[in-house]
Amino acid sequence: MEVLIDNRDGNIYEVPVTSISWKTEKSGTASVLDVTMLNPTPLKNKVVPGAIVRVTDGQHKIFYGYVFKSSFGKNSEFKITAYDQIKYLMYNDTFVMKSMQAEDAIAQICAQFKLPLKVVAQTGYKAPKMTEDDKKALDVINKYIDSTIVATNQSFVFMDEFGALGLHNIKDLVIDPTTFFIGEGSLLYDFDYSTSIEDSYNRIKLVIDDKKKAKRRSFVAKDSNNIARWGQLQFFKKVDEKMTPAQVESLLDALLAVHNKEKKELSLKCLGDWRVRAGKMVFIFIEKLGLKQLFLVETCTHDWSAKVHTMDLELKVI
Repeated sequence: MEVLIDNRDGNIYEVPVTSISWKTEKSGTASVLDVTMLNPTPLKNKVVPGAIVRVTDGQHKIFYGYVFKSSFGKNSEFKITAYDQIKYLMYNDTFVMKSMQAEDAIAQICAQFKLPLKVVAQTGYKAPKMTEDDKKALDVINKYIDSTIVATNQSFVFMDEFGALGLHNIKDLVIDPTTFFIGEGSLLYDFDYSTSIEDSYNRIKLVIDDKKKAKRRSFVAKDSNNIARWGQLQFFKKVDEKMTPAQVESLLDALLAVHNKEKKELSLKCLGDWRVRAGKMVFIFIEKLGLKQLFLVETCTHDWSAKVHTMDLELKVI
């Protein structure tokens, strides 16, 4: 394990580390790194706010980010908390966006915050224009991604991989199942599995309010078979009055395809492997549950010390 600190003063130095915790989430926040190190002279060997932290383990490039917090106590342990570049997109501004594809909107927002976008997936969907005032940049980015997922029935994720910000298609983030899987006899030592319809919908109702004519038009799509099985679970939303009937019908079908199914969630406790992080797809083989398929990693927390490396995973089927 190598942890390098760059205080941006021309010197880069390696620190002796006792433990690391690295947490990633698929969306909504930056990845966070907590490092405990030995630093008996913390006032002399300072780690300044904004210092660059680079973590590698052999061939694995794990984390590249920036220090936001440091602390120390009576003993010689010194702790720092660092975040990746997405942290800088968690601040508010005003966004006036034309109708454009998510990748173009993300490029515009990253340029506004002076962050380089290095990986750009092609979504093929042009989202409506939007104006957002006093909103987090990351929330606006996720709004574009969410609308694209619904419209295309494909999944996309925005992440920072070792200093490279990018929009990725989930299908490009599959860890090769011929070389790596998690299951009985492979890393796994505990799990919790659930299926749920608490966030599922089998009837979608969209309405358009025509203010000029003082009329409301309703559009409905439903799955009668699932209504008979689960009871009626309705999703209701007002949509932009500028949308055409064809656009509303297309949105209805997309929403039904996304939400009209059981949600399967799986929590795992495993021995650690640095290839796994939120946003990646991993193959899970648990014979006891009859599971033999790819899952999307929603959250991933790696805990490392000189003695052991473990990871806790929250997974979903997409």
